Amino acid sequence: MSKPESPVVTAGDAATTASSLDARYGRSSSSSKRNRFIGIITAAAFTIVFVAWAIWGGLVGAPDAQFSAVDARHTIVSDSAVDVTWEFTAPPGSAARCAVQALNSTFAIVGWKEVDVPASTQITRVFTERVLTTELAVTGLIYRCWLT
Repeated sequence: MSKPESPVVTAGDAATTASSLDARYGRSSSSSKRNRFIGIITAAAFTIVFVAWAIWGGLVGAPDAQFSAVDARHTIVSDSAVDVTWEFTAPPGSAARCAVQALNSTFAIVGWKEVDVPASTQITRVFTERVLTTELAVTGLIYRCWLT
């Protein structure tokens, strides 16, 4: 049994085969240049959009006044009241309103109160507010604050 001979490919045959494959699948030097141009344009457009988004998010999207409200403690006063203490930090002269809530053992809201926080020259202040409840509360929390 003899081993089949592999065909000998010459440089001319290889070039012909490559050019016939390029013609078959639409590959040419002009399509390669066009694909590279489209890739560069796409990358440039993505970069421009990303930079614009970063500038808008960092400069325009930042609120003028940063503030925070953090729970400090709560005290169950009775079956129908809880005292909630929180720390409020805001720039001097910023007035706000805060929502304080009381929750029962199933995390249902059983008490709610909105409290006005007057403007002050102090940056950080501590507040305590009594929230009346419809049943025994197990916790009291600051829910949310917003500038007014």
